[in-house]
Amino acid sequence: MTTVKNVLSDKSNSAIFTIRPTDTVFSAIKLMAEKGIGAVIVTENNKVVGIFSERDYTRKVVLMERTSRETQVNEIMTSNVITVTTSMSVENCLNLMTEKHLRHLPVVEDEQLLGLVSIGDLVKAAMDDQKKLIDQLQQYISG
Repeated sequence: MTTVKNVLSDKSNSAIFTIRPTDTVFSAIKLMAEKGIGAVIVTENNKVVGIFSERDYTRKVVLMERTSRETQVNEIMTSNVITVTTSMSVENCLNLMTEKHLRHLPVVEDEQLLGLVSIGDLVKAAMDDQKKLIDQLQQYISG
């Protein structure tokens, strides 16, 4: 059973990008564009206080006719952040993401941000697990 710890260690780019709640939406979008990512973690005093995603931008800035240069991240970020720990299984994370309609899960232990897993990271891990199982079953059948 693959865990979040395994997923984090297998990620080719494990950099964690964060912003402050008082940063502008424009600076958050600029960071996301530069890094090619779909979400950033909002931290204050090294603690997770929110998450800001492309979805937040389109629904809470563009559609509400706000300006990204004047709106602060804390005005539109998702502040009820659902986090996971490194011991959580990939299957449990995927179920959580499906149930809550999430695309990103911050990994937190002892209130410290350790990383971020995306639905893509988790689907890749699940596919790798299935491939290993198929290979084992084929070896068992063929002796």
